[in-house]
Amino acid sequence: MPKLQIILGNRNYSSWSLRPWLVLKHIGLDFDEIIVPLFEGDFKEELLKHSPSGKVPVLKTGDQEIWDSLAICEYLNEQNPEAHLWPKDSEARAIARSVSYEMHSGFFNIRNDMPMNIRRTIDGFEPSGLCQEEISRIIEIWTSCRQRFGQAGPFLFGSFSIADAMFAPVVARFRSYGIEVKGVAADYMQAVWTLSSMEEWATAAASEEWVIEAVEL
Repeated sequence: MPKLQIILGNRNYSSWSLRPWLVLKHIGLDFDEIIVPLFEGDFKEELLKHSPSGKVPVLKTGDQEIWDSLAICEYLNEQNPEAHLWPKDSEARAIARSVSYEMHSGFFNIRNDMPMNIRRTIDGFEPSGLCQEEISRIIEIWTSCRQRFGQAGPFLFGSFSIADAMFAPVVARFRSYGIEVKGVAADYMQAVWTLSSMEEWATAAASEEWVIEAVEL
């Protein structure tokens, strides 16, 4: 495989960038990073140099460009089958894909009301009714997956998978906004948050100087 390069947004805010970055780190691949600060200067023009979508993340491998977080994760899974980025068991694998795609295509109220902001702790946050429904659904997913498939390790399906990468930004959001999580779901959050790669990302996010004012309100 040619040397990989991933184009990322600000670590503090870009939940979509975090997902495939965690997968790259988990596999242990050698890759370069380019960070394009979102909403800074001519960021859109800069992104269009790397991807036709004009969005992050983008994985570049040789002359090929792969964009969209889940598409990048699927590509990495195909290229690195020994990493077992989806569960080996067919039932677990089907559920892992289902919850990952549910995360990818839904939870719009959480995205809008609780944008990722790793540097910040928000006191007294009260989710709307629709946002609370989505929070409850995520906790239900985490609890069900851990109880059904998590016996072999601390993650949703035991060992780390694409599903964990997809939900990692939600872990960051729940911490920032003080969402109460109990039981096996709380244990799962701790397992994700204390991943060495997650800690590396959060440390780098804390040192960034870029600020997106709309997310800080």
